[in-house]
Amino acid sequence: MEGGVHAVADTTAFQECFSLTWKNPYILRLAFSAGIGGFLFGYDTGVISGALLYIRDDFKSVDRHTVLQESIVSMAIAGAIIGAAVGGWMNDRHGRRSALLVADFLFFIGAVVMASAPNPAFLIVGRVFVGLGVGMASFTSPLYISETSPAKIRGALVSTNGFLITGGQFLSYLINLAFTKAPGTWRWMLGVACLPALLQFVLMLFLPESPRWLYRKGREKEAEGILRKIFPGHEIEAEIRDLKESVENEIREEGSSEKINLSKLLKTKTVRRGLVAGVGLQIFQQFVGINTVMYYSPTIVQLAWFCLQPDCSSPFACHCWPKCLRLHCQHILR
Repeated sequence: MEGGVHAVADTTAFQECFSLTWKNPYILRLAFSAGIGGFLFGYDTGVISGALLYIRDDFKSVDRHTVLQESIVSMAIAGAIIGAAVGGWMNDRHGRRSALLVADFLFFIGAVVMASAPNPAFLIVGRVFVGLGVGMASFTSPLYISETSPAKIRGALVSTNGFLITGGQFLSYLINLAFTKAPGTWRWMLGVACLPALLQFVLMLFLPESPRWLYRKGREKEAEGILRKIFPGHEIEAEIRDLKESVENEIREEGSSEKINLSKLLKTKTVRRGLVAGVGLQIFQQFVGINTVMYYSPTIVQLAWFCLQPDCSSPFACHCWPKCLRLHCQHILR
């Protein structure tokens, strides 16, 4: 990334970071507007766990056939695979802002289709649309934030995307709880996601493209105009110079006739360590099993005990699990 590396992180540096964001709220506007994509990622990942209980009530075929339950949950992941692949091409060809706008459109369409689904097939289609949006937003949001942030606070601002992902997951459980007694239950749970998608779409219409992408496309004046809004006046010239050098080196390497020697790269200690750490982290976190817990936690709670409510019509598969949980805890404490 352009802007250099700042290795020293003392108290003065942190104070400078907070001061910079406080003096220039435009930076926070860019970061949090793009970060809504991460929020949608987290929300659509977590909301299906609670909604699935009520989907099974409305569609008996889903209740009878676990393959339909698994399809409704996993189709978002399948869509994310395609969305990530297409999103990479779209980021390079049409820009980060355009990719986020398309992701928002997919999130919105997916939420509307799921909320109005007359049968399980439409639910699956809606989950595919949502998955496409997740795949595109999962790396476009942090990429946009990183390319529109000063180097001094880039790490902090990019981490807001991760914070919003987990925040979206947490809020999805609260939304599930809020709509347990509402008519339509799961339709509201899944349909609420269209609101942040619409909000981000409107916000991104008024935000600029990534200055780095603009510079690569030969639109230097536009890129410099955006950088002048992000950086203080005494840093502008240095940032423009660093960006220019970085992009030119990147383009020069891409146009070089010398092919990259993969085996030589793997023999390089720093490259090998980075590759093992990055890929290994992504692989091994899947073996932890947290995704299964996240997708099926209410179902697991259902299967863990039978209902203690005397008036429950389905004591071995009840939907009053928050109250049951309290009663079980009281029973254990006694």
